[in-house]
Amino acid sequence: MKPRTRRALAVVVGLGLVGGASALVLNAFNDNLVFFFSPTQVVAQQAPQGRSFRVGGLVETGSIQRSTHDLKLEFVVTDGAQRVPVRYTGLLPDLFQEGKGVVAQGKLGADGIFHADQVLAKHDENYMPPEAAAALKAAGHPPPAATPAYAKGAKP
Repeated sequence: MKPRTRRALAVVVGLGLVGGASALVLNAFNDNLVFFFSPTQVVAQQAPQGRSFRVGGLVETGSIQRSTHDLKLEFVVTDGAQRVPVRYTGLLPDLFQEGKGVVAQGKLGADGIFHADQVLAKHDENYMPPEAAAALKAAGHPPPAATPAYAKGAKP
């Protein structure tokens, strides 16, 4: 085999290996990608079916129902326009409460109930996730007065 042919073959094999590795990395990244949707988007069926995503807004007042014998919990997330029932089993963050901001990650069931694997509450009185603040603002619900400007859509 000529050196020129050998070099060309090495370049082709190298490009194939780099392409294969890139495809594997991008596939793994795509599987772990989780998008945020507001309750309005979930009700409008803009959220993916059978795939994990995040839904966020406010915990509706009076909607928390706790099981008396295990860690099961049901509550409603709202953006002021639409409501999404959420079912979760596990320990909740200490700051989880009615009327406060929450982001739940999980899958939407065929029954229309969001089955959460993880529930996140805002970490203090001055923060709301930017996606949740934008969803509330788009639904005509004013964000909390203490929410900083960067959570209302402005750049930090």
